Formats: sequence, C-alpha cells, structure tokens
Amino acid sequence: MSRSAVVWDPALLAYDLGGEHPFNPIRLDLAIRLATALGVLDDVPVLAPEAADEEALYRAHTAEYVSAVKQAPMASWQVGHGLGTEDNPIFSGMHEAGALVVGSTLLGARRIAEGRADRAVNIAGGLHHAMSDHASGFCVYNDCSVAISWLLDNGFDRIAYVDTDVHHGDGVQAAFYGDRRVLTVSLHQHPFTLFPGTGYSAETGVEAAEGYAVNVPLPPRTKDAGWLRAFDAVVPSLLAEFRPQLLVTQCGVDSHDEDPLADLSLTVDGHRTIYATLRELAKTYADGKWLAVGGGGYQLIRVVPRSWTHLLATVLDRDIDPVTPLPASWSDHVRGLAPHAELPLAMTDGGDTGFSSWGDGLDDAVDAAIRDTRRAVFPLHGLDPDDPRD
Repeated sequence: MSRSAVVWDPALLAYDLGGEHPFNPIRLDLAIRLATALGVLDDVPVLAPEAADEEALYRAHTAEYVSAVKQAPMASWQVGHGLGTEDNPIFSGMHEAGALVVGSTLLGARRIAEGRADRAVNIAGGLHHAMSDHASGFCVYNDCSVAISWLLDNGFDRIAYVDTDVHHGDGVQAAFYGDRRVLTVSLHQHPFTLFPGTGYSAETGVEAAEGYAVNVPLPPRTKDAGWLRAFDAVVPSLLAEFRPQLLVTQCGVDSHDEDPLADLSLTVDGHRTIYATLRELAKTYADGKWLAVGGGGYQLIRVVPRSWTHLLATVLDRDIDPVTPLPASWSDHVRGLAPHAELPLAMTDGGDTGFSSWGDGLDDAVDAAIRDTRRAVFPLHGLDPDDPRD
C-alpha cells in the first residue's frame, strides 16, 4: 500500500474561467504531463475524484451562495455573490467544476483519515480565497476550508494550515478565525501592495482563538533567502507548540519572480526547498500526516509545471535533482501549443536557497516582518518573541 496518494483526473481541467483569464487550467495539464514524463508518477495509482455534494459544500458555504453558483450560468439577472466579475466570470458548469475541485481535496483528506495514506496531494486544489457567501480571487468554492471542516469531524482536533501562496489565505483564515482547533499560517506579499489587502501581522484571531491566525506579510521583491528566513523564524516554533495531528498546506507558486500578477522573487529552487521543509515539518510535528494542495501560479509554462512537479515528487519521496533536464517529449508538446515560448532547460532556475537564521543581528524589511509577527503571536503561545531560541 502506498503511503502517499495523488488525486488527479483530466475532468478537473473543466474549472476554466475562459478567454484570457490568468487562471488557465493548462498549467495543471502541463504539470501532470511533466511529472509523467519524468517518471514521478510511475506505478502510482492516481485517484479519480467525485464531485462534492451539497452537504459537503455547506461546511464552508451558505445554501444561498451554493444555489446562486448553480443558477449563475442560466440566470438572466445579476446573481451577485461576487459572481460575474472580471476576476470571477461565470462559466458553463461552474458549480460542477468547483464541486469536483472540492471533492478532489476531500478525497485526499479521506485517504489520510482512513489510514490509507500518510500524505495526499491535489494540485488542482488550493482555492483559498472563496468565502462563505461569495466568490473571490478566481475561487468559487473553498476546498481547503471544506476539507479541514470535514477532518475536524473525522478524527482530528488539531490541524495546522500553512499557506505559501503569494496572496493571503483569507478565505481559510476567515473560516476558522475563532476556532483554536485550527492554526492558520500565511506567508504572503504585504497586503498594502497586493490583493486581497488582508493578512497583516495584527490579524491574530478572536476571543479564545487569539493567536491561532498567524500572518507574515513580506515586502515586494523578497527572494528565496528572505522568504525561507521568515518561514524558519515563525513556523517551526508554532508547530512545535501546537503539535498538529495533520498539516494542510496550500502550495501556490505565484511567489515566483516571473509570475505576472505579483511581486515576490522566489525561484523554482525556492519552491522545491519549501516543499522539502514542509515534508520534514509534517514528519516532526504531525506524525507524517500531510495534505498538500495547489493554488495560484500564473507563469503557465516556465514555472507552474516545474514547481508542482517538484511538489508531486516531494510528496511521493521521489525528489528530482534540480539539474535534471526537461524531457524532450514535454518540451516538444509545449512548443506545439506555444511555438514562441521560451522554455526552461532544466528543473532548476539556479536559485540560491541558502539563508541565515533570524537572530543573527541583521535587520532589513524581512526582519521587520518577522519581528512584527513574532511579537503579535508568540506571547499568546507562551513563546518569547525576541528570543531566537523560541
């Protein structure tokens, strides 16, 4: 029995916002094709999902909103709920496509809860902006929130959600903002400079759950070393204190330097290091239980396929040497779709992922973000925000 589960079906490509919308499902197809060409999925029984039913969707969304999503493609009136906007255009089969994404992440969660896998990955998931009663940021239904809610009712009462997308994981934070059973951690570009405009260090939760929402807003142009320094200064200490039974991670790759919608400056090598770090943290603090989903990422050819192939490989313990060349079969396929695209040659950007640990006396904009977050949250967990040992 494999201890890792991969959820995928070409039917997930139906989540297509159309036209020139940046959330293009080709990124998923190219990632699966690349992982297949590199042998990452050899002999892996890929699991085909079923659409989540309405009862499951109601875990994160109101009945009125679900009804509006179902009616939107046929409606001749303005349905509201954030639907029909430039970010969230209405498309045929929207409810069915969104429900299938939710069902995909739920399938991974169920495999772990049933003891049939320790890890599961669904690169089509990670729709972290969807709110209880409206669509937001390309996200119709919030698969992360639905899956976490289901897990809380099926054997888990301490879940850590870590969001590495360039955008704040606002929908998941909102869903569990008063629930101390869920620790939500988001590292993202500073909300003053990027959608959705939330995720300040001072957003820490409410009432009995104060301190269980953690936000690390990073300055634009933050590179691998700064991002990893911030992660290392905040996340392991909180996980050690919280002791989650399961780690859920949103692994958006729009933090890359080439992403057209944001301004962080990570590399594919940085992403690969993030995934390896998350795997180790799951082993150390969550008994190896890890549910990974995709998210944002809008450099469709050069970035998303390579980064999420590294994610799939990391979940499966089939780590890819960064200098591995891109398979000719994959490159030829991409040239057939985009003859003028400049293709990468290998599974690396040549990025430097070395970093110095916080507390070494350096002081820059990343360190200011680290201090703000530690001082806002660490005391609420009995940790010293100014002591690098905590």
